[in-house]
Amino acid sequence: MKSRFLVVPAVVLGLSLGAPAAVRAQDAAATPATTVDEIVVTARRTDAPIWQVTRGDSTLILVGAISGVPRDVEWRPEALEAATRRAQRILFPQEGRASVADVFRLIWRIRTLPQGTTTADYLSPAVQARLETVMADQKNDGWRTNSLMILSMDLMSDKAGYERGRTRNATDVVKKVARDARIPVRPVGTVRGDEIVDSLITAPPATYATCLESALSAAEAGPEAAAIRINDWRARRVPQVMTQPLEQALGLCWPWGDPEIAPLLRRQWAEAVQTALGEPGVTMAVAQLRVLAEPDGVLDRLEAQGYEIEGPEWKAAPVEAATP
Repeated sequence: MKSRFLVVPAVVLGLSLGAPAAVRAQDAAATPATTVDEIVVTARRTDAPIWQVTRGDSTLILVGAISGVPRDVEWRPEALEAATRRAQRILFPQEGRASVADVFRLIWRIRTLPQGTTTADYLSPAVQARLETVMADQKNDGWRTNSLMILSMDLMSDKAGYERGRTRNATDVVKKVARDARIPVRPVGTVRGDEIVDSLITAPPATYATCLESALSAAEAGPEAAAIRINDWRARRVPQVMTQPLEQALGLCWPWGDPEIAPLLRRQWAEAVQTALGEPGVTMAVAQLRVLAEPDGVLDRLEAQGYEIEGPEWKAAPVEAATP
């Protein structure tokens, strides 16, 4: 297994695919209600979970994206493309802004475990034994000294079917259309490079043990489970997506599992959604599905505030107690 040391800088420089710069504004205030309805109806025809929230003359379309969708996977983005062209503004995930110095400092500090230690020093014997089984086909033991975060990424991409190369998910689709149609876009927030780097290099190695165990479960489930995750997403089966091992691993690993960065990211999304609901016209927001559908996520908070949310069910059905 080759350690992907350059994966982390790519994540740092584009925390969740930062948005292109806004080029031309459109007149949002003049958007008639019939057009708003048409945009929403069009967006819902796509193979992706989409929700609508309205307050007065403000309409927010939330697109739940997942990462790691291979480019050759067939899904219907045409309706999403058409809806994007008619939105007044687009919200994208946060941008990570890091200097070249930050990137090299990160590469140097997080690629391996502290000298003289191996994964067995940070994992329980049971988890280490499972890891040994999954890694039995490796040609050498170099993986034993990889940092738990790097090893987790490798497990997801090499063993669990997570595509890091040529992908085409909902974020990619909307981003391209917004750029071509010159629609105003903005990230929901930014994270400074020094904050990202500090959170990664100062955390004790054991911080990522939970991430690795979750990535290991995804690796054990294999590419077949990753394919089921994508199919569930295309069919808008949101609770099923959220319980897939790979999706759970992505939610527990960096940045969404980071105790310092994750709260900032979630707070920025919550604030951006409230701002969008105060702007006239149609705002389309493309967010990672877990940000929207996780417990106490964006959708739960909007529901708690009394908003009517139109779209697929995002909560798992409650388990009924067995009848004695």
